[in-house]
Amino acid sequence: MTTRWRPLATAAVLLTVAAALVGTGAGTSSAGPERPPACARPNPPQPPPAPKPATLTTVGQAYYCIFDNYFSGPVLDSRSLLVPAFAALTRELQRRGLDRADATLPALTGRKDADWAAFGKVYRRIADALPDDDARAAIAAAAIQAMVDALDDNHARWMGEFKPNLYGLDLSVTVGPGDVDPVATEPAHVNRLMAGSPAEAAGLKLGDEVLAINDVPVFVNGILNTAVLSWLTDGQVGSTVRFTVRRPATGETFAATATAAQFPPQRPAVDSRLVDGGVAHVTLPGFTPQLADEVLAAIARLRAGTALRGVVLDLRGNGGGSPEAVAKLLGALAHGKVTSYWCDVRDRCTPNRTDDSVELLNLPFVALTDRRCASACDSFASAVKDLKLGTLVGTRTAGAVSGPGQAYLLDNGTALGLPKHHEIAANREIVNTIGVAPDHHVPTTAADLSTGRDPALDKAVSLL
Repeated sequence: MTTRWRPLATAAVLLTVAAALVGTGAGTSSAGPERPPACARPNPPQPPPAPKPATLTTVGQAYYCIFDNYFSGPVLDSRSLLVPAFAALTRELQRRGLDRADATLPALTGRKDADWAAFGKVYRRIADALPDDDARAAIAAAAIQAMVDALDDNHARWMGEFKPNLYGLDLSVTVGPGDVDPVATEPAHVNRLMAGSPAEAAGLKLGDEVLAINDVPVFVNGILNTAVLSWLTDGQVGSTVRFTVRRPATGETFAATATAAQFPPQRPAVDSRLVDGGVAHVTLPGFTPQLADEVLAAIARLRAGTALRGVVLDLRGNGGGSPEAVAKLLGALAHGKVTSYWCDVRDRCTPNRTDDSVELLNLPFVALTDRRCASACDSFASAVKDLKLGTLVGTRTAGAVSGPGQAYLLDNGTALGLPKHHEIAANREIVNTIGVAPDHHVPTTAADLSTGRDPALDKAVSLL
């Protein structure tokens, strides 16, 4: 369980990973390793391959892939990657009771190729002495993950095998699969429940407060126990978890057991309805061009039969997606506007603009936001606020918008997701790690969800 933000938009890149290159083993030469083959962009029409164990070649590919493709690669110091990688390697040795007297980091100079050769020589000696392939794969995985973590970037990640949500619920303490909200407070509650999921079959409902999982408290002395959440993220089909639950609507506390299962995936869909006689309430689950078109079509349908006095776009729980969809929906609110900038490490910036081919709505606009509004959702919310295109109601967004990520294949069938640029908002401020504050702070509580209240929507309607 990581405490670094990993937006859903980045995780979706994994689904396009294509056939892997051929991996190589640790080798037995006493010389330092040569530069490995370059990482490659995926080939989307092909299905993703089954990942294989990582090797020294995979570690080297990841190292050079970061230099070649990451935002700060041109100015990156090799020691900022290799020191964390070697530290993670030694920790893995210690966990396995395999620490070695010669597991000492060689002298590094900051010269990319020379440092890799020195690192790889020591790495190879350690790997060759390990008792089995499982241990060799474990130190490689630890080294790669440590290099990615050292970037401290919420859109940089190492992507292995995709893990489905086998219980079918999201808790208020998480933002996306496996990602912990750094401002989460107790009690954790159910803020999303998938239809037909094991959690729904076990009797859980929106707003239910999850006090413990397998009888272990989710919070201890007000501190989130992230290890407990691993029962939800790392489960296998057929495994069970026992929830201790309090339902705010009734005050009842009870136990529920759910069995992990594969269940039919739910296609993200736009939901729309009229509220208060003349306000279009449209829920957007993610930023894709198709969903953006569905939002505009839904508003047009509602408008055909009613004189609308405004639009409420519900972005709560929206994990992000495509910049193209952001440009399209902002183009429905204004034309000729710069909405954000993508900048390189030397602050050379390219503006992003509204899609002016979209017909203007010419209606008052409110967006509902929360901590799960991330990535492209952060970007959209910041443009609405900076350009004064509408009003934001709810809570601060995730602040997970470092820059647009791209996938790069490694030789073992896994991939690195790396942003080539970093994003700043329309007024040139940094939103990443900070989020966008709403104009009206109206949180949705567990009690609200449990009883069917929606104070944020009520506030939005009152403003229109």
